[in-house]
Amino acid sequence: MKTLVVFYSRTGTTKKVAKMLSVLLKADLEEIIDTKNRNGFINYLISTIDAIQKKYTKIKKTEKDPADYDLVVIGTPVWFYNLPPAVRTYLFENQMRFSKTAFFCTQRSAGAEDILKEMEELCEETPQASMVLTKREVMKKEYSKKLKEFVGALKKPEQK
Repeated sequence: MKTLVVFYSRTGTTKKVAKMLSVLLKADLEEIIDTKNRNGFINYLISTIDAIQKKYTKIKKTEKDPADYDLVVIGTPVWFYNLPPAVRTYLFENQMRFSKTAFFCTQRSAGAEDILKEMEELCEETPQASMVLTKREVMKKEYSKKLKEFVGALKKPEQK
């Protein structure tokens, strides 16, 4: 199964998980790049407001077409209980290009469940599997069991 892991990461936490997943799934990897500066405290506050207001943003054109893949695994951080604008934009722009999807979120404390629902609505696709990790789990490398279960669910034949 040809697989793409695509992700957005402002601090590197989601990127770390995406890289590990791409290795475990023998998948191509692509980062969603927001053209708006999201670094620094002031830009973080503006980014939080953008996420709460469910705004879209301009993202750099991606190199890989999700329509060329059997499975697209999409990773995102949770921003103040909301989906970052870059991921919202990617899902909206590609919503008719997904064959099968899977989602993962990294969060400081909470909010991922609502984001997973929003991701499903935006790409108009029920995910094959989903995974939620806390920043603490990722930083302390305490997520191997969840990762193994997620990868296992993705490798199973689709259930009807």
